[in-house]
Amino acid sequence: MSANLKKSLKELSKRGPHHVLEGDLGYTGLPGKIYTPEKGNGLPAIAFGHDWTKPIKHYHATLRHLASWGIVVAAPDTEIGFNPDHAGFAADLESALQIVAGVKLGNGNVSVSPKKLGVVGHGMGGGAAVLTAADNPKVGAVAAIYPANTSPSAAAAARTIEAPALVIGSGKSELFDAGNPAKLAYNWKGDVAYREIENGNQQSFAEDAGFQFILGAGLPKTAARETAWGLVTGFLLHQLDNEGKYSDFSDPEATGPKVSSYAGLELADKAGFAKDDTRLF
Repeated sequence: MSANLKKSLKELSKRGPHHVLEGDLGYTGLPGKIYTPEKGNGLPAIAFGHDWTKPIKHYHATLRHLASWGIVVAAPDTEIGFNPDHAGFAADLESALQIVAGVKLGNGNVSVSPKKLGVVGHGMGGGAAVLTAADNPKVGAVAAIYPANTSPSAAAAARTIEAPALVIGSGKSELFDAGNPAKLAYNWKGDVAYREIENGNQQSFAEDAGFQFILGAGLPKTAARETAWGLVTGFLLHQLDNEGKYSDFSDPEATGPKVSSYAGLELADKAGFAKDDTRLF
C-alpha cells in the first residue's frame, strides 16, 4: 500500500510553529534575502532560486513558510533580467549556501549545520537548483518546483546527481510551460519523488497575482501553492533534518489530496518516452 500524505500534508501546508526573522543577504555582497526561525542551532538550510524575471519579493510567503518550519532560507535576487545566466545563477545559489552555513544568523541565535544543506527552486530557479547540486557533495536534497529548461541542461545534469530529489510538475499541459519536469525526474540518478498537483502550474506558484491575471492564468491558485509548500516542507524536514515522521514525503508512490505521484513506466510515459524506448532499461 502506498503512503498517504493526507494528515501531514494538511499540517505542513499551513504556517509552522517558529517566529520568522527576515534579513538582507546583500550585506555579504550577494543581493537577496534571508529568512530564519527566531532561534535554533544546527538547523537545516536551503538556497532558493526564483523563476525567470521574478524577483524574490514575489516569494515572500513561500520563504517565510519554510522558515516557520525551522528551515533557514537564503534567496539570491540575481539574474532577474530577460537574458539570465543559468550557470551564473546556480553559482549564486552555491554562494548563498556557503554564506548561511558559515555565519551566525538571527542576532547570533541561529546556526546552520553544514551537513543539512539543500537547494530548492521554482521554474528557472528549479533548473538552476539542479545545476547547483551537480558535482556538489554538500547538497543533501533538491526540490524543483515546476522546473524549467536551462542552459546547460538541468535534465542532463540530473543523470549525475545522487542526492534525493522532489520534482513537482503540472497535471496538464500549459501554454507557457517552459520545461519537462517529468523528464528531469525520470533522468534523476538518485532517489526521486515526482508529484503533480491538481490545478498547479508554473505560472501560478509565484506570488505576483496581477501578472498571472494578465497572462490569463486567472485568480491565484493559493490552494495548489499551499499544497506545494507542504510537499516541499515535508521532504526537506525528512531529508535534511532526519525527521522520520515525514518519511512519506520522500516515498515516490505516496499520494495525497489533489496530489498524484508517478514512478517507473508511468513516469517514463509522463516524460514522453515510448514503452519500447531503450532508455527505459
